[in-house]
Order: sequence, then structure tokens, then C-alpha cells
Amino acid sequence: MTTHKGLVAGIDFGTQALKFSLFTLEGKLVWRGERSYPTFFPLAGRAEQKPEHWWQALVEVLKEAANFVLLSRIEGIGVCATSSTVLVVDEVGVPQTPALLWMDNRAVDQAKAINEKADPAVKEVLRYSGGKVSEEWMVAKVLYLKEHGYLTTGRKVVEQLDWINFKLTGRWSASQCNAVCKWNYQVGKGFSPAFFEAIVLPDYQKLWPQEVIPVGSRVGEVTEQAAVELGIAPGIPVFQGGIDAHIGMLGAGAVEPGLMSLIMGTSFVHLVHTEKPIFHEGLWGPYENAILPDQWLIEGGQLSCGSLTTWFLQQFYPHVSAEEMGSVYEEVVAEAGKIAPGSDGLVMMDSWQGNRTPYRDPLVTGSMVGLTLAHTRYHIFRAILEATAYGTRNIIAAFEDSHVPIKRIIACGGGTKNALWMQILSDVTGLVIETLEETEAGSKGAAIVAAYGLGKYPSLADAAKANVRSGRVYSPQKEAHEKYVRYFAAYLDLHAALIPIMKGLASPEKGDGMR
Repeated sequence: MTTHKGLVAGIDFGTQALKFSLFTLEGKLVWRGERSYPTFFPLAGRAEQKPEHWWQALVEVLKEAANFVLLSRIEGIGVCATSSTVLVVDEVGVPQTPALLWMDNRAVDQAKAINEKADPAVKEVLRYSGGKVSEEWMVAKVLYLKEHGYLTTGRKVVEQLDWINFKLTGRWSASQCNAVCKWNYQVGKGFSPAFFEAIVLPDYQKLWPQEVIPVGSRVGEVTEQAAVELGIAPGIPVFQGGIDAHIGMLGAGAVEPGLMSLIMGTSFVHLVHTEKPIFHEGLWGPYENAILPDQWLIEGGQLSCGSLTTWFLQQFYPHVSAEEMGSVYEEVVAEAGKIAPGSDGLVMMDSWQGNRTPYRDPLVTGSMVGLTLAHTRYHIFRAILEATAYGTRNIIAAFEDSHVPIKRIIACGGGTKNALWMQILSDVTGLVIETLEETEAGSKGAAIVAAYGLGKYPSLADAAKANVRSGRVYSPQKEAHEKYVRYFAAYLDLHAALIPIMKGLASPEKGDGMR
């Protein structure tokens, strides 16, 4: 059993699993564990989880950690989570609905109604979120829940992060990261009463936590009840985190303008800091002080990435056990690596759950074009990897169009373990892509938040820079890049041709599908 003095815990509630990491105050990894939890898809476009599963995963992973580490040495805790994953709770924080996962798009009509408002107060607020709200975000989902009768007296809507922090400390607060990026909150101005009046949500103050605190600020201390359930000491300070991908920027050390943080998980998130606000209709933001003070944040993203590789394995290998799936995945990657760039003429569109950027359309779906009888399942798998790379290249083009040059890409997340995927990304984008020694940037970033909160570093940026550990570097191969230029052009042409057809085929299910 390790007996390091002065540990910080980084907890990352991701889409598919909880990632828990213990680091020394100097940034050395001591122990890591994870626990998965299920996602339910009751209807097309719906995605739900049970909050109880999140907490049970934390209980279980801490029980395992106790076999290897003295948990009494934990001095601080930081948490990050998916966003906007929202749930309705009662007066004492007990969940009253399943959690609507970030990818749940049942609030399409509510987002559309907000975005079509001509009110000047609405337009002014939306300037700082890319000119629109997304059906993924807090405000649209709150309107949906209200309109469908879930917000009865005494109930409130909170994010996954808010609920976990409440379970730990007994205190309700919102992260400035989440509020600025997903709740239409503006630093220095707060929530705009005129905006919420115009979108017919005048009672917003009663519906969610009103205290908004910056990343790294103290939320509270672990309560006696939480300590008993988790097997840790009461009184441990908990510091405010934020959105998992955004806190991952700290874990990746991407804290300077021009550095793109590419988070490769169930979805891909592309984040860049700028010194001044950048307005572009194909990107989200600009977000002021979302993570770092005196910095603006610009965001791009793809909804379906790691989820596509998961889908592939589920559909082509349904009878393979979880224990054997690792070796199957290695075989698939090896066989796909033997196929030439472009998958022998097979091009895929990657927006299976809608497009986050640059088209920002929830009704866009996926497609495969160019299939022949000569294609194999390995071609399909490679086409999935290539499609996500085309999507990233398309987003980078939007950044470049905004006069935000991308100097370097730092990639992190589970996808970086796939060397073929990383090389394809480099070849398609034509850029050097760096990876990290620690692939789980979310939990590391959360631990960095805790170390900063404890006073170990003078700033979050200093903490991030001091803790980054570089891994493998991928450089574009000239011949492959030249081939991909042609295939990327076909990818763009397919979007232009097929998006109108896809939107015509879209027929959202009736009812809320709440389990």
C-alpha cells in the first residue's frame, strides 16, 4: 500500500465511465481507477443516465482505491463532469427524473424558439454563445422540462457536476465554466433578466443554483454522511471544477492562445484560448473567463466519435465478451491499418447524433457513400476513423476562417491510445499532433484544480504548465495528406448534397421518452 503524503483526487464523470485519479501535490500519478455506468436511449435523439449510478461508481472505485492507497492522505478534491447533463431534484437533492445526457436533443424545439427570438436582449446574450443556444444546453433543456410539467413547486434543475458537488458537500453552487459556456451567464453581468423574460423563463432564479463560482474556488467540505459512504475523511475541501473537456485543457497544459486542446472521447471537443473575443457563426463562444481569468474560450465539437467505434464493436462483435473485446479491438485496428488512406473509396459522414460544429444542426445524421462488395468491416472501421478526422479538419477550417491560427494540437482522452487514429488525424489535418503521458486529462485537470485550490500554485495556468507530461508526437505523412485532400473535398460535397435530404427524413419521436 502506498503511503504518499499530500494527495489530491481528480474525479471525472465522463459519458461512459467515472475516471478517478490520485496524484501527489507535485503531479505524480499514484493510483487510477474507473467504473462504467450505462446510458439508456429510450427514443431516437434521447439519451439518459441514472444519477444513482454515478454515485455508486464513485463508492465502488474508492473502495478499490482503499486497497492500494491510504485515503486519509487526500487533502483536496476536484470534480469535472459532462455538460449539459441535467436532472430534476427535490428540495433535498433527491433525483426526480433520469438525467438528460448532454447528447440528448429532445429540446430541439425549445432551442429553435430561443434562437428565433428577435428581442434585442436575446440577440445580445446570444452573441456570446456563437449566436445561438444548442438543444444540448441547460436553458433549452430547462424550458423543455418546464413545458412538460417536470418542474413542480420545490423542484430545481441542476447539472451533473452540481449534483455531485452537493452530494459531497451539501452545498448547491454552479461552476462559472458551465454557466458561461452552457447557461448563458456572463461574467460581470450575471444572468440577464431581460433575456430570460423574453424566452419565457422569468422564474429562472428559482430553478437552478444562483451562486456561480470560478474554477478552483472552494465549494465546501466533504460532509460526515458523504465521508461514511465513500470511506474518506470528513472535512476534505472540494474545489470547483467544470465541464470535463474544458477541465481537460488544464490536464493537457493547453492554456496559451493558439494551442488547441483536442479531447478525444465519446465526442470530440476542440478548445482554444484567445486574448480577445472572436465571433464566428460556425463556432461556439466567445466565452469570457470560462476557465482562466482574462482569457476568452472558443469551442468546436463533434457529437459522434468514440461512440462510433463503440457502435462498430457492438454491431459487428455482439457475442464477444467484455474481457475479450480488447484483443478484438487490437485486431480491428491492425487490419484497418493495412488499408490505404481513403478506405478504397469509402467516405463516411460522422454526424450520427447531429452536428455540433460547424453546421450546428441536430437533424444531420450519418451516412456511408462508396460501398462496394469489395469492402469489409475493416474498411468501415477505418472510414469511421477518417470521418472523425474530416470533421476535425472542417472545424479547424472554421477557426482559421476566424483568424485564429492553430499552432499546435494537444490531444488527450481514450482515443489517443489508438495510434492509427492519431496518425489519420495528423494526415488529414496536415498538423503535428502531440499526445500526453497521462491520457486521462479530465481527471488530471480536476486534480490540478484541487492542487491550485490548496495554494500549491499561484495560478491555474502555472499549475497546468507545471504538471504537463508530453507523450508521443504524430507528424503528417506527405503522400497520405495529399490523398486526404481529395477525400476531404468529397466529405464537404456530401454534406452539401445530403444534409437537405437528411433533414427531410428526420421525424422526431413524439412524447418525452423519459424512463
